[in-house]
Amino acid sequence: MAHVSNARAGSPHSQTLHRGVRVLEVLAESGGPLSIGEVGARLGLHRSIAYRIVRTLEDHQLVARDRDGRLTLGVGLAVLARSVKASLQAAALPELSLLANELQMTSFLVVHEGDEAVTVQSVEPRHSTVHVAYRPGVRHPVDRGAPGLALLAGGPPVAGERPGVAKARRTGWVTSHGEVLTGMRAVASPVVSRSGELAGAVSVVYVSSDHAVEDIGARVASAAAAIAGQLP
Repeated sequence: MAHVSNARAGSPHSQTLHRGVRVLEVLAESGGPLSIGEVGARLGLHRSIAYRIVRTLEDHQLVARDRDGRLTLGVGLAVLARSVKASLQAAALPELSLLANELQMTSFLVVHEGDEAVTVQSVEPRHSTVHVAYRPGVRHPVDRGAPGLALLAGGPPVAGERPGVAKARRTGWVTSHGEVLTGMRAVASPVVSRSGELAGAVSVVYVSSDHAVEDIGARVASAAAAIAGQLP
């Protein structure tokens, strides 16, 4: 399950805005639609308070309801996300689409924000009967899961870092199992621009595959290199 960040201890903030952001984070990491009651319970809020927050988010298309009245993230988030790392996302989208459809896995792009890996773009395979949904806005600790480890591998060595990070620098990719989403496997590769700056990481997530993990890693690394080649 993806990590939901807490507000900085001791920092001043608007309680209403903070709760609204926390609602979005809970929906991003839930793995499926939630009722208002479930959202409120996860945040320790009375249902009436959760309802008012959700209605405001709905007004801005940041939250949507399915036919059963359960909550999901809304299309308004995708509109906002398009302005984040716009040149990187423009370079990444064609490669993510190719990757997703070739491997029949959800592919996605993450960036390093503070001590977290944040998903800013994802593509689900067109013809897969079963695949993992992994939407923009998901965030988790950068030292957990293949996407985070790939981001760390794109930077200089650090004392005490996980062995997988050093290995990723040698092989160009890293794998993990169940570190972010229970039971799910991920393979990721850093995107390092020609100027040597870490831009992000490309990853795929899946339950099982007929492809050998080495072949998946090589293909993900190839996609990352193709994206990097289009950056300054």
